Amino acid sequence: MRPRYWHAHVMTSVVGCTALVLGVTGTGVAQAQGRDLGRQVLGAGDGWGSAEGGTTGGSAADADHVYTVTTWAQFKAALRDGGDAPKIIKVKGMIDAVAEGCEAFVTGGYDLQQYLKDYDPAVYGNDQVAKGPQEDARVASMANQDSAIKAGIPSNTTIVGVGRNSGILGGSLQIKGVSNVIVRNLTIEAPLDCFPKWDPTDDDHTGNWNSEYDAVVVFGTDHVWLDHNTFTDGRHPDSERPVYFGKVFQQHDGLTDIVRGSNYVTVSWNRFQDHDKNMLIGNSDSTAALDAGKLKVTLHHNRFDGILQRSPRVRFGQVDVYNNHYVVTEEQKDDYYIFGVGLSSQLHASDNAITLPAGASVGKALKRWNDAPLTAENNYVNGRPTDLIAVHNAEIPSEFLRSGAGWTPTLRTEVDSPRAVPGIVANRAGAGKVC
Repeated sequence: MRPRYWHAHVMTSVVGCTALVLGVTGTGVAQAQGRDLGRQVLGAGDGWGSAEGGTTGGSAADADHVYTVTTWAQFKAALRDGGDAPKIIKVKGMIDAVAEGCEAFVTGGYDLQQYLKDYDPAVYGNDQVAKGPQEDARVASMANQDSAIKAGIPSNTTIVGVGRNSGILGGSLQIKGVSNVIVRNLTIEAPLDCFPKWDPTDDDHTGNWNSEYDAVVVFGTDHVWLDHNTFTDGRHPDSERPVYFGKVFQQHDGLTDIVRGSNYVTVSWNRFQDHDKNMLIGNSDSTAALDAGKLKVTLHHNRFDGILQRSPRVRFGQVDVYNNHYVVTEEQKDDYYIFGVGLSSQLHASDNAITLPAGASVGKALKRWNDAPLTAENNYVNGRPTDLIAVHNAEIPSEFLRSGAGWTPTLRTEVDSPRAVPGIVANRAGAGKVC
């Protein structure tokens, strides 16, 4: 008989901010009061995730496939149980995927201090990639971490945090090659790569540290709803990473990447905080065969606070970005961008609010990686309507951008005035604001 101690068979529970009641009533549009978050589905017309049948996750789960978990091992066991049968997994409290620390993954004699001695550019040079016993040990140690912290999310799954203070520390949610997934009300601390790779040949042969692991990756998957989560570097901000060989010992990758033919995704009412590389929609110029005609993503009512770049950076997709609030910090103002315009992207960005510190270049809000027209309308910077494309072209004429994405979004709920967006998003976005 399989263990059942992590099932939740109660019909009602009070968890901090409201009573959560199992059962589906009404039209299925997400509502907070008197409803179990696990039974809620993405409402009709709410972004690309509502297209082509919509996103329902595990809302139809029977009683044997509703789980409450308090540890990483329980979480992964619940994911495996029942295959693709609809399931609801309730995460209670903060569960740690790396509770024993990075030392638990070390193997093969890996030692960071020895690694630094072996690949010091003054000794090893910058003409070839790292090779040798310490690099082999790093790869083996990384494999241990990889298998421990990645959690594969099956089709027809809803993952929700219980109450105001639940989430995942150091885990990587892999929504890969599946369909119909909902993730809501979680605080997700980005994974810390314990074993970054030094590539002497990177950055024009000056070398660079490269890290693995996104907090959430949507890979070859359709119909996903990411809602009311908080994504952050948490206890391990980049500002506290050491510098080796003149380069930051980078231990973070993306917060939420949507790649490799993924389609019909809505990202709503989340907070993205204190991170460098935030969100790729399309991760390579060479994946047209997978990505063309897909990567349809909506971002609305999210707050991006202290995010340096990629909010998002887009290739190929029809991406609708509206009613988000972007807050750039004083420390980031010289080296930031918000919207990255990549190969064959069709970005439609409107009705957003941007808050910049004094002296920041408004033109840097847009970054041209490839020649692809975009629509940027009715966006406000520091409370004033601003034509982002015109300002960008005036300030950075070498990266001239063309206007007109070639399509008009129709899958939108109520569009708020960008003047009101900062207050609305501050009060309602992020984990703990939906229950």
